[in-house]
Amino acid sequence: MDALSALLPSAGLLVLFVLLMRSILHADRRERAAEARARAERSRERAARERGAS
Repeated sequence: MDALSALLPSAGLLVLFVLLMRSILHADRRERAAEARARAERSRERAARERGAS
């Protein structure tokens, strides 16, 4: 029982760290996807302007 109570704080911190890293990685993935969508939209708008100007 003493070993379990000694490891519990470390295990708790490990769980918090894993959840934090998971959250950061998911946020980064969402941000990269949003940036790709924005770049694609700008590219489409630029292509439409160039077609209209020709």
